[in-house]
Amino acid sequence: MPENDQQIPKRTIDLDPDEIDAPARAPFVELGLVSCFSFLRGASDAVDLVMEARRLGYDAIGIADANSMAGVVRVHTEAKTLKLKPCIGCRIETVEGLAFLAYPKNREAYGRLCRLISAGRMRTLDNEWQEKGVCDISLAMLAGHSKDVQLILIPPPDLACEFTVPAWATPDGTAESEQREMAVTAPFVEIVPHLAAGLPALRHIAATFFYAGNDLARIARLDALAKDHDLSILATNDVQYHAPERRPLQDVMTAIRHKTTVARAGYLLQSNAERYLKPPETMCHLFEPWPHAIEAARAVADACDFSLDQLQYEYPEELYPGGAEPQDYLEKETWKGAGWRYPDGVPDGVTETLRKELALIGKMDLARYFLTIKDIVDFARNKVDPPILCQGRGSAANSAVCYCLGITNVDPSKHQLLFDRFISEDRKEPPDIDVDFEHERREEVIQYLYRKYGRHRAGLCATVIHYRPRMAIREVGKAMGLSEDVTSALAKTVWGGWGREISEKHAAETGMNVKDPHLRRVLKLTEQMIGMPRHLSQHVGGFILTENALTETVPVGNGAMPDRSFIEWDKDDIEALGILKVDVLALGMLSCIRKCLDLIDDHHSRTLTLATVPREDPDTYAMLRKGDSLGVFQVESRAQMNMLPRLRPREFYDLVIQVAIVRPGPIQGDMVHPYLKRRRGAEQVVIPAPAPEHGPPDELSSILERTLGVPIFQEQAMKIALDAAKFSSREANRLRKAMATFRSRGMVDELQDMMVERMVERGYDREFAQRCFNQIRGFGEYGFPESHAASFAHLVYVSSWLKCHFPAAFGCALLNSQPMGFYAPAQIVRDAREHGVSVLPADVNLSQWDCTLEDIGGETPASGRERGRGRQDRNIALRLGLRQVDGLPEAVAAGLIAEREAGGPYADVAALKDRARIGPAHIERLASGDCFGSMQLSRRQALWDARSIVGGADLPLFAAAAAREEGAETVRTQLPAMPLSEEVVADYQTTRLSLKAHPMAFLRASLAERGFVRACDLRSRKFRSMVHVAGVVLIRQRPGSAKGVCFITLEDETGVINLVVWPDLKEKQRRVVMGSRLMEVRGRVEYDDEVIHVIAHHMEDATHQLYRLSDDMLNAPVARADHVTTPLPAKFNPRDNLREGGDDPYRPVEPWEEPPPGNRECGWFGPNSGGHPRDARIIPPSRDFH
Repeated sequence: MPENDQQIPKRTIDLDPDEIDAPARAPFVELGLVSCFSFLRGASDAVDLVMEARRLGYDAIGIADANSMAGVVRVHTEAKTLKLKPCIGCRIETVEGLAFLAYPKNREAYGRLCRLISAGRMRTLDNEWQEKGVCDISLAMLAGHSKDVQLILIPPPDLACEFTVPAWATPDGTAESEQREMAVTAPFVEIVPHLAAGLPALRHIAATFFYAGNDLARIARLDALAKDHDLSILATNDVQYHAPERRPLQDVMTAIRHKTTVARAGYLLQSNAERYLKPPETMCHLFEPWPHAIEAARAVADACDFSLDQLQYEYPEELYPGGAEPQDYLEKETWKGAGWRYPDGVPDGVTETLRKELALIGKMDLARYFLTIKDIVDFARNKVDPPILCQGRGSAANSAVCYCLGITNVDPSKHQLLFDRFISEDRKEPPDIDVDFEHERREEVIQYLYRKYGRHRAGLCATVIHYRPRMAIREVGKAMGLSEDVTSALAKTVWGGWGREISEKHAAETGMNVKDPHLRRVLKLTEQMIGMPRHLSQHVGGFILTENALTETVPVGNGAMPDRSFIEWDKDDIEALGILKVDVLALGMLSCIRKCLDLIDDHHSRTLTLATVPREDPDTYAMLRKGDSLGVFQVESRAQMNMLPRLRPREFYDLVIQVAIVRPGPIQGDMVHPYLKRRRGAEQVVIPAPAPEHGPPDELSSILERTLGVPIFQEQAMKIALDAAKFSSREANRLRKAMATFRSRGMVDELQDMMVERMVERGYDREFAQRCFNQIRGFGEYGFPESHAASFAHLVYVSSWLKCHFPAAFGCALLNSQPMGFYAPAQIVRDAREHGVSVLPADVNLSQWDCTLEDIGGETPASGRERGRGRQDRNIALRLGLRQVDGLPEAVAAGLIAEREAGGPYADVAALKDRARIGPAHIERLASGDCFGSMQLSRRQALWDARSIVGGADLPLFAAAAAREEGAETVRTQLPAMPLSEEVVADYQTTRLSLKAHPMAFLRASLAERGFVRACDLRSRKFRSMVHVAGVVLIRQRPGSAKGVCFITLEDETGVINLVVWPDLKEKQRRVVMGSRLMEVRGRVEYDDEVIHVIAHHMEDATHQLYRLSDDMLNAPVARADHVTTPLPAKFNPRDNLREGGDDPYRPVEPWEEPPPGNRECGWFGPNSGGHPRDARIIPPSRDFH
């Protein structure tokens, strides 16, 4: 399962190293290659650089990114694939303005280099906390870390440039203390003696052809300078991209880095396209007068004996009670936990499994890893008050040891678990244990790890943030001179944040002429920029822990968050080097469940935990069978809600299948419909069997019986390969890797032939065998193992039970845990009210910061049987908290609440201002949010009173004078009531929801006259009849497994309307789909069980009708799951996650809307616009004859 699906899939070379020969030794090696991990400097990635080097005949290449080792693992792995020698190094750029290529000779030198970069990234030269992304390295620091590092000085293009450096080459009589304080400022040629004296590792000066007309004289001068100081010149081409055609992209990157445009960048840009990787023969020819420069490059490469393969990872040593060995202590704790898990005796099967697992853990020396995870879980549960909810998941849930240690909650005696998927002798990879913690308290766990291991031994993994289409078009367009309105219009044509190209067809929707050469160049450069690394961020929770200093294995830098530090490698780099990672992840639903359980304890005196929530509750399953799962963990998406009435869960294992079945693996393997048919009894359950001579007829019964003969889980596909296709353990491991990522087409075809043909040979039906393999291929995109699904199903059940029996507490906890889940607060409140919950508005005298529960009287369930059936909180209402008021800071609300609790309720607006000392702006926000209802003040009256308040109190003298002259106001001004439609619009603008009415209710009369149907009336319409519907746009999604079909959810005053939009219609009416806030649709109604769909035939943007409600536009929030605006930030198929970041910061006139009169800044090119003079080359047809 991907850990962070916002990542662009990493490019790799899809070749088997055993099928290619090593290249011949080249006379020259190019050192100092800059990859794309020198952000906005290198214009090629590791794959391009390594493949080009192999094509040109190199046998080794030298990577050297600026003050970074972020790209070395990728170059290392790709170079090994093509049997090139990767020379691992970096480019050290000092605060004095000098640059050096640095190549370590051995492991110790590499460690010193990493320590140097870490020092520059973690502390300033004044020993203060360093900002993220900044690296300050001085020459003195370099001198202290340069032992066994081959340093190559890179001279500036202009040798007359002056630098200030330590005066290392001073007369012998100078005292050492004085020498350290002395500095000299001189041209480059005069500081070389000081550098040569202070940096013993400096043996070379780089020489490069700049093609500026003076190259021969310049290199000859450098050669003489080097010889004068017992140095040598070294040939390099200062490579910044793999081929000349990448030069335009490198120019754009340079302009972005310097915050200018390409047209204005001037001398910041390279003067030509020569900074590409040239053949060794060309370099030898260029440096024919200086053959020793070529030999020097070859010699430096040969002296690089260090390889990343030498990084022997050492897991931290721990002291265990009684001086026990890690394996002994693990076994003791495991059997102790087994007694706790199975108080009536450990089942024989579990005992056998534990012994097998413990033996393998001991053989692979992983006991310390398991004990570390246990220590983290014990900290969360036992060492903080209140405890932090946590639960292990992922492949770790295949482990009986993890279950007995309390890390996971999947009972191995009740599920078919595949331990080989977690740990296998044939896999030389570390296991991966994911532990979820409450998302609001995970920082406590992270800081515990920092305290325990120290920042020199603990660090978070990195996550590489890449350029997405919207960001790429904005930044490339700006660098290429397009105006902000034009780039914004182009960005708005991109559906979400994923994809690899900017379509000319979609760009034409803006009214621009896509045949214009400049615009086409911008679009082409944008395509090249998409997927390039933009910066490093910290992983969501992957920790690296080491016995010795982590900074000697990889550079460590500071994060943007306080007290966070992370390494320069991401999880793929870590896995490639076999380094163990401890995943400390955040799960919003755990925070929600914790808050809900606390509310139940406080208001119902019923103490519950994850383990003690009543099991197998009929009412809970009945609720789920209706598709009533808004807010429920994992099954609240549109697809899951539609599947629930079809799958009809009645027991816990049904939820396990429900979690796993709506995934690309089962969908692409065509497993969903056969399973549903068999579950309904519409198709006979047949478990495939081999021919009699090849095996028993029940060969697959134990694997497929529980899922009615249809493979649903990853473990089943693996077991079918082992049992039905007779894969060896080694072949099964290849298949497991293929499940994780199908990148190589050759591997796919080979494994397909192997698995399908073997199964057919043994008598299995070819169609069944092919479907099994298609399922495995689908798992390459996204799939759930049974163990993972079981872990999640536990939280599905708990959250469903809470929603069913305590909807007020559940809704309250959901609102207090925002942002999380699929839906906005408006949909959560609506769902709670549909469940019978009274929702009360936010109020300055009654609300806390968080939403709360209030006892409003009424029936309470009796004890015993009645207490376990139906809704248990009919006497409880949900009071909205002040957190719902947009623009109100928590600190201001805290002051308001503290004064209210100390001095009693506020009498009026003036009392609130005087007592709580709240500024007029914040009082106005509260009035806009209609938070003065307890004072009998309407929104309009409260706003009137709020705006009459001045910031500071009048002095007594002036107050008395004003009263004498003007007289005191005796009668309060009576304001007319605000129309209800305006009240609703104001609610949405300030609290993002309204308890008064739904916006569609005010438009219903006119819609009814035109024959539009309400959501609640769709069921009564004839199947496949044509209907007209309208609603506020809630969600727009285009799942990767839906083959381009777009699903849109509309909301009216009676419920939701599920639209299905076929790909051709979506492309035809793309602007309506992406731009509408209110949509009118004509289509055919279809229904199945509890699911009703409208198959769209035509859509219209009716957003303008929202202006009929108020002078201000209704700000109806779309759900968090909407792909066009704010898709969920994690745990999705990369093709599902269609956009990163918040709403667009730009608000220009839309390109398809005619601008207001006189507006000439919007990029509109209509028949009467007269064009846009500033962008005349872009908008009208080009008149350039050349």
